[in-house]
This record gives sequence, C-alpha cells and structure tokens, in this order.
Amino acid sequence: MAGRRSGIWGRIGGIGAVLWLAVASPAGAAELKILTAGAFKQVVLALVPDFERRTGHKVTVDNDTAGGLTKRIETGEAFDVAVITPRALDDLIAKGKIVPGSRIALATVGIGVVVKEGAPRPDISTVESFKNALLAAKTVAYIDPASGGSSGIYLDKLFERMGIAGEIRPKAKLKRGGYVADLIASGEAELGIHQISEIVPVRGVTLVGPLPKEIQNITTYAGGLSSGSKAPVEARQLLEALHDAKAAEVLKSKGMEPAGS
Repeated sequence: MAGRRSGIWGRIGGIGAVLWLAVASPAGAAELKILTAGAFKQVVLALVPDFERRTGHKVTVDNDTAGGLTKRIETGEAFDVAVITPRALDDLIAKGKIVPGSRIALATVGIGVVVKEGAPRPDISTVESFKNALLAAKTVAYIDPASGGSSGIYLDKLFERMGIAGEIRPKAKLKRGGYVADLIASGEAELGIHQISEIVPVRGVTLVGPLPKEIQNITTYAGGLSSGSKAPVEARQLLEALHDAKAAEVLKSKGMEPAGS
C-alpha cells in the first residue's frame, strides 16, 4: 500500500511540476535583446520589468552611444529592437538591418547643465551667461565627440560657433559613454553638459537647467525592429510597450517628452 501511495503521490507531484512549469514559462515566451542609446536607457529599464511580467518574455538591455550602436548593428550584432536617432535608423533600414516601416518616434530630450550637489549654480539663462559659465569653470565635462555621442558632437561644434573652442578643449573632461554627471559627482569635473535624461538618474549632482533656447539641441529617439530577429512578433510587442500611455508617464519622470510618430 505504501508503495502504491508513493507512486500515486509521485504522479501527482509530477503533474504539479508540469503545471507549475506551464504557469512559470508561458507558451511563446521569448528572449529579446534591445540596444538603446544611453539617453533612453533609464526609460527602458523602468518599462521592461512590467513588460516581462505581462508577457513572460525576457529582455536583455544594452546601451551605447548612437554612433557605437550603429557600428555594432552594421557589423552584425544580434538584437531585436534598437532605439537610436531617426537618421541612424533610416541608414540601417537602407542597409537591410532594420525592418522597413517599423521605425517609430519615441521621445525627445534637450541638453542640460549639471554641477555637483551643493555647489553654486551658475547663471545659464542667456547664451552670454552660459558662455561665461563655461569660461569660468576649471573643467568642463561632456561626451567625447569621437565616441559618436550626439550631444558631444553638437557641443563641440557649438563651442566653435561661440568662438570658445580653444579655451574649452584644453580643460575638457571627455566621457566615451555613460553618464557625464558621474564625472561631476566624483569631483573630476566642475561643470557638465549632457542630455537631461542622462543627468536626472545620477545621485550627488544638481541639474542647473536646460541650455538657452537659442542654442538648445533637441534630439529625437526612435525605435525600430531588427530584420534578423528570431522573434519578430514579440519584438514588436516590446517596441509598442515603449510607446504606450505608461511609457509617456515614465518619459516625463526621466527628463524626456513623448514624440509623435
């Protein structure tokens, strides 16, 4: 009898294990990879957990500069969704890396100025006051233009137009990726300039404000689907999750604004 009971319970236990696996691993669950520009990373990280709970899919998030991502995709890196600038996505569509017609505008973000928490906030309300703040700072941090970061490329050209490139470049602290504000928090640089969404997440710093509107540079980020995705339906679900009502709320909390399609 004991052996019979043991067999019955063993079978019941086996059935329970199968049922548990069915619940824990939904049919059609996929493993997805999203490549995102750094400015949009915090938005992705905030939205992915809910997406995973709702769908059962698992998402790996990797980030780089827009230029860095473009090169990685061009050389064949596997991914399912990419979030970069519209121009970069259009180039990748032309090269067969992104599905034509899948590009959708997700967010816009401007450039801001950051100082260490507790430090005096410089006046950046006008172009002239911003220029004076740059010249007065002992060190100025921004993304290395050579790394392909959109804000770094813009700022390098802006300094030339303002006639202060010769003064700024010798005291520049260039970041090849990640958060410029980290250099401010650590004390390696006095004044930082980066996209606002990449300043907001960093502790120990203060966002002084956006650049004056006359010299502000608004960057749009868009998402697209990989033409080589092994899970195109699930990848589209992920891209749509970056563009729904909940995403709009998250965007604003991260220093960005929703973009129209």
